[in-house]
Amino acid sequence: MKNGFKKMAKLKVDLHDIYNKGHQIDRELENVIDEAVDKGIKIVEIIPGKGSGQLKKRVLRFLDRPDIKEKYDRVKKDSKNFGRIFVYFKK
Repeated sequence: MKNGFKKMAKLKVDLHDIYNKGHQIDRELENVIDEAVDKGIKIVEIIPGKGSGQLKKRVLRFLDRPDIKEKYDRVKKDSKNFGRIFVYFKK
């Protein structure tokens, strides 16, 4: 620990390369959410990119599924970067 701060573990998934492959997007999102739950990770950063906003909407719909929503605590859209979403898990 430096200066009394502990770095929080976080996972990151960038969807730029698979933006047009629906089944692969869902699989990547499911994998990262499950990994966070399994490893006790507190934050997942999802990068849908800026683009037209359709991929971001798809990610938010995915996160709103009841089977997924029960796994995390809250979602925050980055106010400084439209192309980034944070998913926070219960402590």
